[in-house]
Amino acid sequence: MSEDGQPEPDRVEGAPHPRDTLRLFGQEEAEAEFLDAFNRGRVHHGWMITGPRGTGKATLAWSIARFLLATPDSGADDGGMFGEMLAPARAESLSIPEDHPVTRRMVAGAEPGLFVLRRGVSETTGRLKAQITVDEARRLKGFFTLSAADGGRRVVIVDATDELNTSAANALLKLLEEPAARTTLLLVTHQPSGLLPTIRSRCRLLRLKPLEPQAMEAALEQAGITINQPERLAALAEGSVGAAVRLAMLDGLKLYGEWIAILGSLPRLDRARAQALADAAAARGAEESRALLLSLLDQALARLSRAGATGQPPMPEAAPGEAEVFARLAPTPHHARLWAAEAQEIGARLRHGTAVNLDPAALILDTVFRLQRAAGGG
Repeated sequence: MSEDGQPEPDRVEGAPHPRDTLRLFGQEEAEAEFLDAFNRGRVHHGWMITGPRGTGKATLAWSIARFLLATPDSGADDGGMFGEMLAPARAESLSIPEDHPVTRRMVAGAEPGLFVLRRGVSETTGRLKAQITVDEARRLKGFFTLSAADGGRRVVIVDATDELNTSAANALLKLLEEPAARTTLLLVTHQPSGLLPTIRSRCRLLRLKPLEPQAMEAALEQAGITINQPERLAALAEGSVGAAVRLAMLDGLKLYGEWIAILGSLPRLDRARAQALADAAAARGAEESRALLLSLLDQALARLSRAGATGQPPMPEAAPGEAEVFARLAPTPHHARLWAAEAQEIGARLRHGTAVNLDPAALILDTVFRLQRAAGGG
């Protein structure tokens, strides 16, 4: 929730909002690329920030916005008493102090040079809209009108660009085609291939990569999340801080360990364990945990298939005994292909069952029995 109690689509539950995250870990290359453009006086009017979910795209966008609004132009004329050129020192970092006026205004949502284009709240339902509509995009006109008076720099963050409906996308395209003076647009996108080619062609790309375990641990520490098994969490999160936060908040390592224990019992099957897992998934208020449980099964089967296909155990293990279980269930590439096909079928059945609101406990047990048959247990 925001300060005024409104839901925020760009917030990961349990983690600070990107505007409150003052340091970005593991994306030094992208930061250096932007700083190089800034120091050469070549800040493009449109930047597309892309990469896997949870790798810091929104945090980078807010960091760039904070930096641009707090930092003089590179090579600006600050004419002294004799009119000499006094270029500011070369910027080496996007970091802006916590007590800087721009930082304070951004945290308070009161920075006049910044506009954040994101999904709005429906007046009828009080919930977030499914898309960014043209109504939200039209608010940009008022922003440019009001902020143009002081002649300062203006920054627009679009998060996420993938959520623009057709009319809103066309409105954004017009801004990219006819950019306002001293304006920078930062477009956060998870799937750039799905955007209008004309939008992509008018932006410079900043591509973020999955985080290494050390950077992941540092990012979680900054978010106030302490974990006991960082390597296992990093293995499941696959370089995504957002995924790591979700796993940490919902006890994901324990849930994944349950799947590995059930797979390890096949083909005989630990029925008591399977029933306990199904009952927990069906409990009232367990919707988020259930969704994570199902996604972790998909991840376990993907890791199983990969280990069998490559002949290499998962490194690092995401649960105790994972490598031994995978080696027994998928000793050859042939077995790996069978498990991959089974994973596709199970995934499709789970998605259908969830969509039509089948009983969660029955859905879990049916899935476990399919796993047993796939392992040769009948």
